[in-house]
Amino acid sequence: MKKALILTHIRSEGPGTLVDFFERAGAGHQTVKLYDGDNPPVDVGCYDAIVSMGGPMSVNDEDKYPFLGKEKAFLREAIDNNLPVLGICLGAQMIAKACGASVKKSPEKEIGWKSVSMTDLGRRDTLFQGLPKTLTVFQWHEESFEIPDGGSLLATSGECPNQAFRYRNAYGLQFHIEVTPEMLLEWMEPFPERSEMIRTFEKIESDFYSQAGTICTNFLRLAAIRKSMDGQRSKK
Repeated sequence: MKKALILTHIRSEGPGTLVDFFERAGAGHQTVKLYDGDNPPVDVGCYDAIVSMGGPMSVNDEDKYPFLGKEKAFLREAIDNNLPVLGICLGAQMIAKACGASVKKSPEKEIGWKSVSMTDLGRRDTLFQGLPKTLTVFQWHEESFEIPDGGSLLATSGECPNQAFRYRNAYGLQFHIEVTPEMLLEWMEPFPERSEMIRTFEKIESDFYSQAGTICTNFLRLAAIRKSMDGQRSKK
């Protein structure tokens, strides 16, 4: 695998543990700081996988954050070129928006540790292979995505039904799989529940990292399969 491109929207919501997972898998990676004036690359073909991270802004705030429009076009091009794409929280909403789905206020604002359950399609999907039916994940969002036409709902919850989807080779996760203790301390700094959130993290840390690592490994496997298929087609 050549390289994964990681798109970030704010300093405090970087790739976190994803960098460790990628490096363990021998995958190169490059981080683009859209919030700091970086632009998405001109050629999506320079990468084998794209990851779009979280952020506090709304996908509908393109007037305030012009880089969102550029990113949406870039993600659409990547999806049209059948590149594996993974979106986390805001990134998932960006993928949904790029695929023509709406993003609007969530049925419930979610902050903290929550449970999400795989749908039947989710349990059979490559991204979630090797995982239990129910995951404990970290949530922080006020908006949520609709499922794009032709897409599939992969994970759900009672509070917010749309938790994960697939559209072709693109995946959107409403929840965070990248958080580290340091990130959690920073994010939760103004909240009285901060200590409780950290204690919960300490209790589930091993399972959380294992499950997040499995998702990343499965995603990189999809990228490797796609690259192999491209290589076979080029030899014909």
